[in-house]
Amino acid sequence: MKEWKSFWIEEDGMGVVEVILIIVILISLAAIFKNQITSLVNKILKKISTQANKI
Repeated sequence: MKEWKSFWIEEDGMGVVEVILIIVILISLAAIFKNQITSLVNKILKKISTQANKI
């Protein structure tokens, strides 16, 4: 029982859990705003290509 309590109190693995949660949140935000991100990237690429053609 004492080992079980020390396992729950130990905080060594908390960094990994926090990083995984941040990655999950970023992926879900990217999935939610996929259309907006895609249109923004397309607009930026069009501007870059038209500016490159002028040079």
